Amino acid sequence: MTQALQGVRVLDMTRVLAGPLAAQVLADLGADVIKVERPQAGDDSRGWGPPFQRDRDGNELPDSLYFLCCNRGKRSVTVDLAHPQGQTLIRHLAGQCDVLMENYKVGDLERYGLGYAVLSALNPRLIYCSITGFGQDGPYAKRPGYDPVVQAMGGLMSVTGERDSPPQRVGVAVTDTTTALYAVIAIQAALRHRDLTGEGQRIDLALLDVQMASMINVAQAYLSAGQVGERNGNPHPSVMPSQSYPCSDGLVMLAAGNDGQFRKLCEALGATELARDARFQTNSERFANRDALNALLEAITRQHTTAQLTEKLSACGVPCGPVQSIAQAFADPQVRHREIEVKLPDDRLGQVSVVASPLRLSGSPVRYDRAPPALGVHTDEVLTTVANLSAEQIGALRAAKAI
Repeated sequence: MTQALQGVRVLDMTRVLAGPLAAQVLADLGADVIKVERPQAGDDSRGWGPPFQRDRDGNELPDSLYFLCCNRGKRSVTVDLAHPQGQTLIRHLAGQCDVLMENYKVGDLERYGLGYAVLSALNPRLIYCSITGFGQDGPYAKRPGYDPVVQAMGGLMSVTGERDSPPQRVGVAVTDTTTALYAVIAIQAALRHRDLTGEGQRIDLALLDVQMASMINVAQAYLSAGQVGERNGNPHPSVMPSQSYPCSDGLVMLAAGNDGQFRKLCEALGATELARDARFQTNSERFANRDALNALLEAITRQHTTAQLTEKLSACGVPCGPVQSIAQAFADPQVRHREIEVKLPDDRLGQVSVVASPLRLSGSPVRYDRAPPALGVHTDEVLTTVANLSAEQIGALRAAKAI
């Protein structure tokens, strides 16, 4: 079956998470992704452990599980960018690719003759996607940027955590993840533009830009009303009731997003008098009297288990769900039904489990045919089939330590 990005070749020169995750999505959609890594060390995230992968005999492998989450579907090639022959090789490979992705600090690749100006002159159809912390220009352009730094600077930490707690980092690298998705969108838009014009282009993607855009209603409230968002913990800052409530064995998150759902909630809990109470008729009134309403609701929810409450509320159309650990989430019947865990064959591990793509395409489904690669395992294959080098030429590059 034909895949959406079949025939598109990507030179992935990114490391850690945002870039590799974007390249993984492109690979899922059928692109041939060639991951360029440093000899010996590879992608920084290969060493971001523990935990590390283990082979079938229980021996620890050099690749972290962090690396595993964002590098399936790729071919790994090792090239020394500081070596003149390595630079020549990258220029040659870029000429055979549709997309080049990189997340080096601003100006780094230009020093090696691998910047956009040089490579686009060699391949005018090349889409060159640069991912940095702060963008290609501005006072912070040359600063390095990681997800937690940008969460802090972009306002996300200021609205994350309980009201009386210090600002908190989100538990996963959400800025990196969102940046990856924006990168995929931009690359696909650039491919479409190239279809129409025949021209490649430069994509300048900054984590800070993405984080600011991701503040959505919090950002708009500031721009339109001068309102500075605050930490609320689990309660929604505008909708009531929309937060977690205690049960006898855990917490349930419920979100009654309108007056009709609030009435259904009251009926399901056997508390129809709350729906008739003048203090709780509308969302605005409920929000103004949220402390009183919360006390009344909590007294009821504590009488149920999370399973009982979830079943009762779901049956009447009130959005809700138990607060689950990652282990509980993978054991959830809906998660299991949707086959979120995918097992890929792996030469070293026998098989490796990865998280499935959420993209469900009926005509061009996601492919799962290649586990995250060992460092440099595809070097000879790629240089033979893509760069069209002979065994003697590859041997000379290896002898010169360019690969």
